[in-house]
Amino acid sequence: MFFEPPPAREELTRPPHPPLPEWFAPPAAELGSSVVADRVLARSANVAVALSTVRAFSTGCVLNVEIVLRQQDMSPDSYWELQSALFPFGRVLSGGGRLPDRLLRFGVRYADGAKATTIGDGPPRAGGPPAAPQIWWMPSGGTMRSGQALAINDLALWLWPLPPAEPFELAVEWPLGGIGLTLAELDGGPIAAAARRSASYWPA
Repeated sequence: MFFEPPPAREELTRPPHPPLPEWFAPPAAELGSSVVADRVLARSANVAVALSTVRAFSTGCVLNVEIVLRQQDMSPDSYWELQSALFPFGRVLSGGGRLPDRLLRFGVRYADGAKATTIGDGPPRAGGPPAAPQIWWMPSGGTMRSGQALAINDLALWLWPLPPAEPFELAVEWPLGGIGLTLAELDGGPIAAAARRSASYWPA
């Protein structure tokens, strides 16, 4: 036999992993329900930022965004810098001063003035819930489809808790990509309705 099973060993006893807090990520056992957006939020000569869908859960929603890059007249080095700026994304390594131009950032602002952005250290796993609202890059989120002319990056943001069932603003800015601060209005009503349709994978 070429492929043989490993020798038997004593199983290690490990305590069960505690569930992730609701502000960290979508509920693991919940399917969610999608609202189709299909709209370009912002564009420059070499970059387009689009919102494809919003997937609503009982505790929050996932904003599925596409970052589409095209080289055109950019030098190979500049185009590579633009692509590499997305990985890792959403991180500011030091405080103070101005935000780096290579940092792609998103945020939301509600009618009552409450605001959240992707600038920061990310969601805490322990302790009590952070001040609401919060918007985070999804843990391990992101796929890439690359061709000769375009590079399409599928990324996801977790917005906690659910936005109010009223219009709110989604903000995006990416100076390196030629994207100035752009505000797009979204309607929280359909998102709240979709959250009510979200079902468990294993209904009780």
